[in-house]
Amino acid sequence: MNKNASKRKEQLLRATYQALSVKGFSAVTLQDISDYAGVSKGVTNYYFKNKDDVLYQTLEWVTNKIYHDDHTAISKETTAMNKLRTYMLSTFSTPKRNRRVYKVYLDFLAQAVHNPRYLEINNQFYENCWSIGREIVSLGIKEGVFYSQDIDNAAITIRTIIDGCLTQWLMRDNEKLPNRDQLHDFYRKICFEAIVGFLTNENPKKLSILEEN
Repeated sequence: MNKNASKRKEQLLRATYQALSVKGFSAVTLQDISDYAGVSKGVTNYYFKNKDDVLYQTLEWVTNKIYHDDHTAISKETTAMNKLRTYMLSTFSTPKRNRRVYKVYLDFLAQAVHNPRYLEINNQFYENCWSIGREIVSLGIKEGVFYSQDIDNAAITIRTIIDGCLTQWLMRDNEKLPNRDQLHDFYRKICFEAIVGFLTNENPKKLSILEEN
């Protein structure tokens, strides 16, 4: 695929992602996707076989982008605790971004239960997330700041806590709340504290998410 075609396809994937965040999996149509992309439906049909194909590729694109952003962020840090702080800041980037991400992601998870292709993508996403966790935990054990434990299980637990906190935040995210964005910060804080407590078995409240070593 040439450069122009790649850019057009990414434009359509971004449009699909936007349409899904507004309309949801069941309601979105190829015409909606085309409208959000500002192209004719014929262009969308040229790049994708059908609705399932564009949704499948959108899920793959979104999850790969999330992993790439998170891994790029932690790669700039040199200590385990700073990598963990940066991971929290990356996963809890902004309320606006996470509203869109988790609305779409949870919609896909509901479909993945009955769709092996979606499930395969999600399993790869988890493997990528766990690789970040393993990197952080392994370094923390080497530095002596995390207790020695099963690294694979620790990596799974880290992502479980993150997804649990973000899912619960989304379910409580109400436009009428006066402190709507503060709720996002609250869940980021308790997520960080829970993970630090799990990895160190210490009181995490003395470790601010933005505190430098």
